[in-house]
Amino acid sequence: MADGAEGADQAVKGVLKGGCLCGRVEYTIAEGFRLNPYACHCTDCQTRTGSAFSEHMLFFLKDIEINSELDVAEYTQPSGSASTIYGCPRCKARIYAENDSRPGMASLRCGTLTGSSSVIPAAHIWVQSKQPWLHLPENARTMEGNPSSSQEWVELVGIASQ
Repeated sequence: MADGAEGADQAVKGVLKGGCLCGRVEYTIAEGFRLNPYACHCTDCQTRTGSAFSEHMLFFLKDIEINSELDVAEYTQPSGSASTIYGCPRCKARIYAENDSRPGMASLRCGTLTGSSSVIPAAHIWVQSKQPWLHLPENARTMEGNPSSSQEWVELVGIASQ
């Protein structure tokens, strides 16, 4: 596995905690199965975040506990998949999203994690639409688009150790 995946693995072990910008929403993700974090450079993520990319981590929904009601929005991905996005109703920070192509799993916005600066992406997806001024590490694992199966996700980013 690439160096980035090994570093990412250390930051996403055990119980994880985080929350939104204003502090209204706090969450805990129990120790359990999750994939290492990844950076997505698709134009949807760029537009949604107002930045060059977004950083996500796939986890099982059964492992998250949230202290507050969340704001909900639905979006149809370019692939046709339905995405349900959950976030803070006050500050509008996105916490996670569900995608109907991965039942039971969700994609956490890694910037909401406490200590998010230690989370290193194991891979970068949608690099075909990456901002040209952004330079990835030489040994970064990359994919031009999106993994098309669960097996491709695991092969690309790896499973975070429990």
